[in-house]
Amino acid sequence: MQIRLEQLNPTVGDIDGNEKLILDALRKAESEGIDLLILPEMVLTGYPVQDLLEKVSFRDYCYRANEEIIKQTGDTALLFGSLTPNHNSTGRKMYNSALLARGGELLGTTHKTLLPTYDVFDDLRYFEPNSEFHCLELDGVKLGVTICEDIWFNENEVQYHVYDIDPAKKMAEAGADCIINISASPFTHTKHENRRYLLGSHAKRLQLPVLYSNQIGAHTDIIFEGDSMALSADGKQVANTEPFEASYTDVEFDPESKEITPAKNSALIDYPESKEERSFRAIKRGLVDYLEKTGAGKDVVIGLSGGIDSALVCALAVEALGAERVKAITMPSEFSSAGSVTDSERLSQNLGIELYKLPIKDIYDQFNDSLNPLFEDLPFGTAEENLQSRIRGTLLMAYSNKFGGFLLATGNKSEYAVGYATLYGDMNGAVAIIGDLYKTEVYSLASWMNDELYGKEIIPESIITKEPSAELRPDQKDSESLPDYETLDSILYKYLEQQKSADEIISDIDNEAAVRKVIQLVDRNEFKRFQAAPILKLSSKSFGTGRRWPLVQRWTKHEL
Repeated sequence: MQIRLEQLNPTVGDIDGNEKLILDALRKAESEGIDLLILPEMVLTGYPVQDLLEKVSFRDYCYRANEEIIKQTGDTALLFGSLTPNHNSTGRKMYNSALLARGGELLGTTHKTLLPTYDVFDDLRYFEPNSEFHCLELDGVKLGVTICEDIWFNENEVQYHVYDIDPAKKMAEAGADCIINISASPFTHTKHENRRYLLGSHAKRLQLPVLYSNQIGAHTDIIFEGDSMALSADGKQVANTEPFEASYTDVEFDPESKEITPAKNSALIDYPESKEERSFRAIKRGLVDYLEKTGAGKDVVIGLSGGIDSALVCALAVEALGAERVKAITMPSEFSSAGSVTDSERLSQNLGIELYKLPIKDIYDQFNDSLNPLFEDLPFGTAEENLQSRIRGTLLMAYSNKFGGFLLATGNKSEYAVGYATLYGDMNGAVAIIGDLYKTEVYSLASWMNDELYGKEIIPESIITKEPSAELRPDQKDSESLPDYETLDSILYKYLEQQKSADEIISDIDNEAAVRKVIQLVDRNEFKRFQAAPILKLSSKSFGTGRRWPLVQRWTKHEL
């Protein structure tokens, strides 16, 4: 049996466009003699669909599209993910399903059993869980079909749930000749290793080959890299796809021997080893899809400060979109160092982008004059510092409004975490592409781009080596009010991603004052992140849909 595992890049809610992707893939597979084409979870709707699923008109449109796709099948069998109605009088209105069709007829349907409600997932909000286990049959071959979380049975990066139902094992007990999993499994820095381990574990434990097809693309803040693969019954990977790209791989399956071998046109493709390359490719995918799928415009605009964060965002945007689509504006104040302007100019020249210079001193002075009757002789403080950032944010938004450019926020995870980003200022933007990179990761990615991607200095070394500063008052340095970034990021990682308590972190990091201060800053500034632009998710716990922290709470006071 010739089987194709294909990862497509659907758009949430674009049922007509996604249907075309499916049918184009089907026609190509049929023309090349493929017996079974396997496509990802919810490929017809995109994933996650969220509250679109509450609309009757949306559900009905999907059901009609299911029928049309089934009618279009010919000699090649098609297994694809969609939603199907729950006709029972009780329970949720629909299932998250895998449909098997051939020759214009539906051969069978399997529903998702394990419905995650952690991190970015909310499946149980919408879908009725499966309660019956049976294989789908194709020419006498029993296909043990599972859907995404079904295969992550108690093997996740962070184990939020301990399940008592093992769908893959249930399929094996039902006589499956192979295990198939169709997925919409988001990217994180470490997901590839976890995914590869769990699929191999299932294969060896059940002594069955495992075929895995995962979605690619980005939907708002969530990025999918695909990483589709086929594994033999001994857990060895025999074929895989190109990560972060719409692609496929073909294998040959012998139901008698349960052996699976790569087709002649398939080869093992190396997954990026370094964290920096993974981040680079994920961010590119996330930015390109955000623009294309929202129809937000062809250009982006970035405020260049001369610092590492805006420099990295600018370089990433050029790599994702091309220099002609990136506009940069530098807005020096009386507190900006000369090097900040010249560094921005050098970066722009190296990247081949346009740079506009809009000094803000006169505007800043006018604002201060207007506020003087209220501020009187009060000392210079945070209000005056943030005023500069908000002036810059206003100018950037004005440019974006006038020319249709898409403003990119330039904050990093460390800044967002402790509140060192200004609402209505440098937090302005439609998407934050490095908002899930800690400051130390920002430096690492910038150096990687110079060393590995470019092979020369494109991001000026002076930007990478200068001491971080917001430059909102004379001789300001980040180190005056924060621990060094190595210490800060270590505390943040343990608190946010490992979810450790203050006492546990203090036992790891011998700096009690810094730990307690950082945790207090994180929780005190949730209101800022609540208003932040969507942040592309790269880690197991990012700010955004996957972290739902109460704005009003007193637990932090108790813990500290």
